[in-house]
Amino acid sequence: QARLEESGGGAAQSGDSLRLACAASAQNFINRSRGWFRQAPGKEREFVAYIQWSDDTAYYGDSVKGRFTVSRDSATNTVYLQMDSLRPEDTGVYYCAASPNLGRSLSRANSYDYWGHGAQVTVSS
Repeated sequence: QARLEESGGGAAQSGDSLRLACAASAQNFINRSRGWFRQAPGKEREFVAYIQWSDDTAYYGDSVKGRFTVSRDSATNTVYLQMDSLRPEDTGVYYCAASPNLGRSLSRANSYDYWGHGAQVTVSS
């Protein structure tokens, strides 16, 4: 059964770094773009970043631009989200998702058809 699994979440202090990983269980995720979204308590799910399967083009949400980096390891079919200079407002559950699409539509949650269960990230000041 095809699924995505996030790992690497946890607790951090303001200014620290964390790296999330999104592992895919099936080969049919190879030709799929991967996105990261997050959801804080009481708030809507927010776009964080995506990376296109075709050329590794990456795009970031305004709140994380310059601090987070998304990358892909094709050999292991794993996507990473490197989070630097963390802030308390980065706290939330981070979800990895997969999509057959390309382009800016990947900033929308409805572009994705597979989702992981999420990883908690908590940043304290």
